[in-house]
Amino acid sequence: MDHNADLTDAARDDAAFLDAVADRLAALPGVRGVALGGSRAQGTHQDTSDWDLAVYYRGSFDPQDLRDIGWEGEASELGGWGGGVFNGGAWLVVDGRRVDVHYRDLDAVEHEVAEARAGRFRWEPLMFHLAGIPSYLVVAELAVNRVLRGTAPVVDGYPDALRETAPAQWWSLADLTLGYARDGHVPNGGRTEVTGAVSVAAMQTAHAVLAARGEWVTNEKRLLARAGLRGIDAVLEDPDLARLVDRARELLGAAVRADPA
Repeated sequence: MDHNADLTDAARDDAAFLDAVADRLAALPGVRGVALGGSRAQGTHQDTSDWDLAVYYRGSFDPQDLRDIGWEGEASELGGWGGGVFNGGAWLVVDGRRVDVHYRDLDAVEHEVAEARAGRFRWEPLMFHLAGIPSYLVVAELAVNRVLRGTAPVVDGYPDALRETAPAQWWSLADLTLGYARDGHVPNGGRTEVTGAVSVAAMQTAHAVLAARGEWVTNEKRLLARAGLRGIDAVLEDPDLARLVDRARELLGAAVRADPA
């Protein structure tokens, strides 16, 4: 029986492409599982969307094995994207499609799953992310990704303990960021610094709002919209810097207070 019989030609082509890439990744030494993530795993992708794949390895993983496949692009060393839970990956082009491969150390991932269930996490910087990422990002991936080959830890729902602790921690960061902007940058007329600080605080607040709702976050692309904080755009146009920060604090604080949690 052809399980792809009801698919369009384009969908069948995508399915065949994904199968082929997953097979190659699963065959790499040390890899125990391969998962599809991002918009394609959640069914919100467009035709031009990247293919986000995670390779879950145990013990050791050599990025040179990935390079040796011969796909066009760059593969970082382990820790090449700043270290921490997001410990590197590759930006590739495979058969004309953009493919991102993320390295995921199963020992580290399983530790973060246990930490998240206990309501604990830490903040880490990550390029392209204004507010950085929480260490539970790798747990969020497990919750939304689709395992294609092998196995990966199973995450059932958003941990109650994390819903209790994460909102306050994120809002504390946002509040401190706004306070420093008001006291440290406004008196010096630093529009760039103030605008940057308020933008970061908005992202931190969005993390707080979504954590309170028990909604997973895997990147910042739609973070403000999901949290209902796109109103910050108009606030950033205020020519008066002191008023800008005060308005931002009012808008962001109201969002946190309004959340049912």
